[in-house]
Amino acid sequence: MFLKLSKEQQQLMISEIQTFFSLERDEEITEFAAERVLDFVKESLAPHFYNAAIQDAKHVAEQQFSSLEDEILTLERPLKNI
Repeated sequence: MFLKLSKEQQQLMISEIQTFFSLERDEEITEFAAERVLDFVKESLAPHFYNAAIQDAKHVAEQQFSSLEDEILTLERPLKNI
């Protein structure tokens, strides 16, 4: 996947994973283990969220285009029959 995280973002996520394990599972994990969890999420789960976000964006764009198309059609002038 082409997701690039800054060093600061990655470190924050690793820290959040460690906090999650500590609070939710009462389990202390090393920074290395938390980094492996982050790698798993990025490689295996993130593409599903990314694709869902793309579909949401497509749906919004389609709705906006349809609305714009309706607005443009209201500008048409009636034709006189000859």
